Amino acid sequence: MSKIKLSVLTVTVSAVAMALMAQAPRGKGPGILQPAMTVEKGTYKQPMGKLGEKPSDPWSATTVGASVDGKPNAAKLATVNGEILDFSCYLQIGKHGEKHRSCAQKCFTAGQPIGLLAEDGTLYMLMEEEHDPRRDSLTDFRKAAVDHAAHIMEVTGTLSSHGGYQALYVTGFLKK
Repeated sequence: MSKIKLSVLTVTVSAVAMALMAQAPRGKGPGILQPAMTVEKGTYKQPMGKLGEKPSDPWSATTVGASVDGKPNAAKLATVNGEILDFSCYLQIGKHGEKHRSCAQKCFTAGQPIGLLAEDGTLYMLMEEEHDPRRDSLTDFRKAAVDHAAHIMEVTGTLSSHGGYQALYVTGFLKK
């Protein structure tokens, strides 16, 4: 191939790549693994229901009390619409949606981590916010997660992130 044709080809490929990058949404998540696996209950625009109560402060008294020098990590209140899924199965094999619901329910019951998959592909780990009650098995968020596995829900809680990990700590599931 001549140098001129190679230069034209290089310029053309570069122009196409730049045009595609310019069209790509910025600040969005990585995309959803196995997008053909679908959710049957709830949509990102109209979630099936709500989980979590909006707390007055990002962290509860038990979390502040358990933190180093009474200073928990930085966080903010947030509401995210997403699919409740088994964090481990999703990251390992991309499984989610209605066809994976019964497996996710078994995994949640066995103590596997609970995830929330946002429309843009961002994955959040879901946990109860109240530190000591969570530690002492005095919360029942896991039951709610089992009930809503593979459903798109509106989840409100305290958003914390570190080192690329995102967690949404949910309030309102203290056992009565």
